[in-house]
Amino acid sequence: MEPTRDILVRKSTLAEQGNETDLQNMTPAERMAMVWPLTIAAWAMKGEDIASQRLQRHVVRIERRRR
Repeated sequence: MEPTRDILVRKSTLAEQGNETDLQNMTPAERMAMVWPLTIAAWAMKGEDIASQRLQRHVVRIERRRR
């Protein structure tokens, strides 16, 4: 059995959503880290191979010739 842990749950109305200052002060990396466990769980429920679902790390830049 896993040890218990504290989890923060927020209840809000639809009109109140989007005004969370704690989320606005987080970096994109911190927000991604928050949802990553949920993403893994969703893939597991679908039966998807998690290793093949990683983000692509290569970057491509296309520059067109000037006329």
